[in-house]
Formats: sequence, structure tokens, C-alpha cells
Amino acid sequence: MLVSLPALDEAATISEVIAGIPQEVDGLGPVQVLVVDDGSRDDTARLAEAAGARVLRHELSRGVGAAFQTALAFARESGADYWVTIDADGQFDTADIPRVLAPVRAGEADCATGSRFVDPAYEPEMPRSKRWGNRMVARIVSGLTRHRFEDVSCGLRCYGREAMLRLNPLGNFTYTHEVLLDLCFKGLRVVEVPIRVRGEREYGQSRVAGSLSRYALNTLRILVGVYRDYNPLRFFGGLALGLFVPALLLEAFLFGHWWLTGSFSPHKWAGFTGAGLAVLALLMVFMGMIGDMLNRHRVYLEELLYEERRRGGRRPRESRDA
Repeated sequence: MLVSLPALDEAATISEVIAGIPQEVDGLGPVQVLVVDDGSRDDTARLAEAAGARVLRHELSRGVGAAFQTALAFARESGADYWVTIDADGQFDTADIPRVLAPVRAGEADCATGSRFVDPAYEPEMPRSKRWGNRMVARIVSGLTRHRFEDVSCGLRCYGREAMLRLNPLGNFTYTHEVLLDLCFKGLRVVEVPIRVRGEREYGQSRVAGSLSRYALNTLRILVGVYRDYNPLRFFGGLALGLFVPALLLEAFLFGHWWLTGSFSPHKWAGFTGAGLAVLALLMVFMGMIGDMLNRHRVYLEELLYEERRRGGRRPRESRDA
């Protein structure tokens, strides 16, 4: 079993968090702790190693999403059956690690994500704007996946081996929303586990959600990008419909005016605008068809990649170290 922590300048809390991680889990043997140091300028890496963790370092800060990808590659290569992610800032209680592990270990889910909001009794104190933002993003992800989520931004999660092999995240800024979309669109089982967290960091400021406007824009970009890649016909078809309806209304208005007056003037603009929108709508349809073809190729390639990972992910240690 592997527990990983992304860390950027978390010297104030990293030792305490690592010390709280259980050293072994019944039936799973010793727990390996990995810290992905995302370009820290303080003593994060040194303190993590002193606390007994394996440290992988990014020379420059690349984002929590990139740190997640580094940890994911390590989890696959190490052959871990269960991989737990937890933040290094001390907001999560390490005693909850067995709770998020339980449904995955029992075979009830491929991924279990901690949830701050699924149980009202566990809701943390946080600014109203952040609570509203979390609720809105959860609704968007729920609508896209047709799976009810109350919290899609929690960093305390457990992934089974199947989820590790299937995941292909691309975003560097963050990973929490993209990963849930990826897993759900691939038909893997995701459950929420109620946990209690600290609403505000004790030290420092969040590198991901420090700026709400930046966080919102990057989150929207990730959600739109993932949905576009997995459902190109629906995505571009929706855009085409949004363009075609006003085009039709404009043309109806122009011809209605002609029917009543016998002249297109002075509303020829409506005809040209409607025609332009109709052409754009047709282009959106073509883009959706091309995207659908590309999506089929992506599915085939991801299946090949999954089979390669499944066959090669449990090589003997001697061959991995060669």
C-alpha cells in the first residue's frame, strides 16, 4: 500500500502529517510513504526524508496536478494494490486513511473520495464563497457524470489497482475534478466517504484555491476540456444548436418582414447574420464528427495502454531495478 503527499513549502506540517500515517495496515503489510516535492524552497524535502518518506522532487513548481501524475506513475511502477492521496498541509486527519481505504479494499468501489459535505454533521467552517463554489462545481460534475457527488475537490482519496491503471490525467494545475470525470466516464465505481477536515489551513495559503477567480477559471477549463474529449458529439452538437436556433429566428424574422412589406430592407443584416450563424453551426457539427472519430482512436489507444500497464506493472523487482 502506498500513501502519497504532494508538497510545496509545507515544512511547518509535513513531519506531523507523515508521523500520523499508519506504518502498516492489517493484511496489507507495511505502508510506503511518498512525498512529491513540487519545487519547495524550504526544508520540506529534508524533513520528509527525515520522517521516513521517499521523496521525488520537481526542480521547479509544476502544479499539484503534475505532482499527482508523478505519484501515479510511482504507484503503478511500485505495484501497489492500494494508493491513498492526502494533502501535506495538515487539513486532513490521517486517522481517516483506513476509512477511505475500506470500500476499495472490500471491492465496493474502484475509488473512494473523502467528502466534507455528504454528511451535514461533518461540514467544516469555511467562507461562504468557497462553500458556494464547491457546491456549484459538485453540481456540474454530477450533471456531467450523472453520478451524485457532494464534494469533488477533496484531496483525501483511495485508488484501487484498476483505477490506477485506467487513469490518464493531463492537467497540471489540479487533478481532483479531472480524475473523477475520467473514472466515471470509463465506468469505474466511485464512492464518497464522509470525513471531517479543518476548514482553513493553519499555516500558509492554498496554492490551488488561493485565488478564487484563478481557481474558477482553471476548474472551468478542465471540466470543459474533459467533457469535450469524452463527449465531442454532445459538446459540439450543443454549440451547433446554440448557433442554429438564433440563425433560424433571424431568418424567420427577415422573411416575415418580407412577407408583410415585400422588401428585405432595412433588415438585410438579419439575413447575413443568420446565414453566418448557420455556417458556424454546420462547422460545429463537422467538428463534433471529427472529434468523435478521434475519441474512438483515443479509446483504442487507452485500452492498449491499459493492457501494457497491466502486464508490465508487476514485473519482478530485479527487472524493475535493472
